[in-house]
Formats: sequence, structure tokens, C-alpha cells
Amino acid sequence: MLTAQFMAVLDVFIVNVAAPTVRTELDASGAALQLIVAGYTITYSVLLITGARLGALFGHRRAVLGGLALFTAASLACGLAQSSGQLIAFRMVQGAGSALMIPQVLSLVQRHFAGQARVRALGVYAAVLAVGAAAGQVAGGVLVSADLFGTGWRSVFLVNVPVGLALLVLGRRELPRDGARAGGALDLVGLVLLGGSVSLLTVPLVLGQEEGWPLWSWLCLGSSVVLFALFWAYESVLARRGGAPLIAPRVLRLPGIGLAVFRVFAVMAVNAGYLFTLTLHVQGGLGYGALRAGLTFTPAALAFGAVGLTWRRWPQRWQRTMIPGGFVLAAAGTLGTGLALRGGGDGGAWLYVSFVVVGAGLSLGFSPTLTRALATVRPEDAADASGLLATVTQLGQLIGVAAFGALFLNRVEAQGAPGAYNSADALLLCAYALAGAAVLAAVSGLVRMRR
Repeated sequence: MLTAQFMAVLDVFIVNVAAPTVRTELDASGAALQLIVAGYTITYSVLLITGARLGALFGHRRAVLGGLALFTAASLACGLAQSSGQLIAFRMVQGAGSALMIPQVLSLVQRHFAGQARVRALGVYAAVLAVGAAAGQVAGGVLVSADLFGTGWRSVFLVNVPVGLALLVLGRRELPRDGARAGGALDLVGLVLLGGSVSLLTVPLVLGQEEGWPLWSWLCLGSSVVLFALFWAYESVLARRGGAPLIAPRVLRLPGIGLAVFRVFAVMAVNAGYLFTLTLHVQGGLGYGALRAGLTFTPAALAFGAVGLTWRRWPQRWQRTMIPGGFVLAAAGTLGTGLALRGGGDGGAWLYVSFVVVGAGLSLGFSPTLTRALATVRPEDAADASGLLATVTQLGQLIGVAAFGALFLNRVEAQGAPGAYNSADALLLCAYALAGAAVLAAVSGLVRMRR
């Protein structure tokens, strides 16, 4: 299950490093390239909660195997795509497969593990989930540079096929059989309202920069707020009537879930914005090739994984301040990256120190948050809680890329022709913004601790 989880998260980011090659070979426009990168995340985020509900209604094992089959087939189609339009469509199908498969991971952990076994499983899950972000950049660079069998950028999709087929065989043998849950139904009205709200939010965030932020993009953003308000009102009414809402309002009232939602969103927004803007700088500003650009992120990935797997064994006196302290470390690390690269230089050894600090800090903000929040969730709430947190994870990534990416690109364009110096200046501005977001998350945690 964690291998499937890793593969799905990897695909959110693996295309970043391959994007320049994709653009050249498929003659993709800037807007098309953005949709190739973000199309996966859009359908993933819109359908995640429905995927969780389908698993609860028809069995988690069936949902995992069905989603994995769809994801694997779509990966093959992406690798064989002959145009940017085909690639966008197949990427969205990939996202749908992930949305059906991934929510079942948390649900299966909640239903089949208890006590310290559940805490350990959730800790490994959290580490895998976020290491996949940095590892996607590394894997993309390695695969594109290796040019396996002359496949070039196509290998970043085709590599999923043998892994997916192997997991289908293992899944049929190893996953516990579970039947459909009695009662309940799909909340189709809620799905339409939530899907519309998320789409109206994400599409202008993805395309607004490319199109110069026209009037329609602002109208869409405003409409997304209205539609989300309608969604929440409908869900509340449905819950009071004894129905099965897509997101049960009581889930946000579960112990620790509300704060966990905010912290997970903050971690993933900072993480995604940091990786995306840094990728733009090292490839566009410093002229790094795909392999070097991908390998640049290795220290952050290793630090994230190491901290995520070991934090539970750290001294007890550190546990209370661990999460806000992690956000402070992340703020220091992102700012350190911007300062190390200022002026158009390569950053030297201090750059890699900042990578380690960022990776460790974000891991402390993410892994304990997710583990502690879900460790106390009752089995009957597992599907709703996992779907909610998985959706927040994807929205955080999407909004982080869109917001900080727009800030970076606007700064570069304002200074004229792109170059190492202008790109570094834009990155430093983003570093200040990323550090501010991390500090805000740290302060919110401290305020909650004092209550």
C-alpha cells in the first residue's frame, strides 16, 4: 500500500523536471504545459473524498485494485501520448485513479491496526507521503537524463507500468477482503458542488499567470467561495437529516482534526512552493540539466524521511514543541536557501545545509501532525477523516505551486529578460514569503498550545 502511495505522490512532482523536454517534443504552449503538470492534481484533489467514500461503500480492497488498474493504464497512455492535449487528458485520468486508490491507505491502517502498531504505521505513511514530493524531482531528473531505451520524458510515466502491474498481483494476494458497508450512499450533489468549487479555484490559479490574470480568472475565484459556502450549507443540512454527506461536519470537530487540517495545508503549500520555485531557478536561472536539477533535492528528501521515521524516539520533553519548532526550522531553511543563492551564485555548501534544515523542519511539521490526529480517529470516521486530510494535502500543494509560482514569475518578468541574477532575486522574494507562511503556522500552533 505504501508503495502505491509513494508512486501516486511521486507523480504529482515527477513531471516538473521533465517539463522543458515535454514542451519541446510536443510543442506545448505555456498554458498546456501548466495543465500537463497540474491536471493530475486537479482531478486528484476534486475526487479524493469521493474515492474515500467509494472505498467505504464497496470495500477498500476493490477500490485499491480498481484505482491502481486505472492509474497504471493511464500511465501507459501518458507515456504513449502524441500531443499535449492527449497528455493533459491522460494525466487527469491518472489523477482519478489515484483519488480512488490513495484514500484507502489511511482507511486500511485505521481499520486493521491499533495502539502502537497504528502509530508506527501512520508515522511511516506520513514519511512516505511527503518524501514523495522531493523524490519526484530527483526521480524525474534521473529518468529523463537516463533516456531509457530512447524514451526521454516518456519514461517518467512508463516506469509506473511494471510497478503498477506488480502491485496489482500483490494486492490481490495480500490485501484483506472487506465487504460493502451497510447503509450510506454517495453524495452526488455534494460531489458536484465541491468539484465545482475546487475547479473554479484551481483552474484560474493554474492558468491565471499565463493569461495575465484576466477578468474571468477573478470571477472564477470569487465564484469558488460562493459555491463552497453552498456546499458546506448543503452538507450541514444533509447531516442533520441523517444523510451521508461527502464531508461530515462532525469530522472537523474531532479532536485535533481542525488544527491538523491547517498544519497539513501549510506544510504542503510551503513544500510545493519551495520545490517549484527552486526548480524554476536552477533550471531556468542557473541552467542546470534535468539530472543535476533533480539530484539537487536529495538532501531535503533524505532529511524529511529520516526525521519522519525517527521523531517518535526523540526525548519526551521535545514532543510538545516539536511541531511549531519544525515550522520555525522550515522558515529558517527556506530563507537560508534564498540568501545562499542570491546574486546568481550556486550557493556552495550553505545551500545544502539549508536543504537539510527545510526537509527536517517540514517533516516535523507534517509527520507528527498527521500521526497524532489520525491515531485517535474511530474506525467509523476513518474514511471521512482520511479523505479530508488527503484532499487538504493536494490543495495545499496546488495552491503552493500557484501562489508562490506566480510570485516568482511576476518578479522575473518585472525585471526584464530572465537570467541568473533576476531569477535569484525572484527566488529570494519567494523565500521571504515562504518563511512568513511557515512562521504563521508556527505561531498558530503555539497559540493553540496555550489554550
